[in-house]
Amino acid sequence: MTDDTGSPFKRAIRWATTPPQAWGVYLLAIVLVWLLSFYAGTLKPKKTPESGPSTVTAPRS
Repeated sequence: MTDDTGSPFKRAIRWATTPPQAWGVYLLAIVLVWLLSFYAGTLKPKKTPESGPSTVTAPRS
């Protein structure tokens, strides 16, 4: 059988870093980063409340 003495997380990391799976994990990470950046680029920025132009007061003489 296989050596199942490690934690599930460590086994998943070991599985993901073996050569055939590593390529897939790498490509998946690149696609996820691209999708997140594309999504962030399509978001509309929040509008700031417009306070209008500041009023200029004439000097008193």
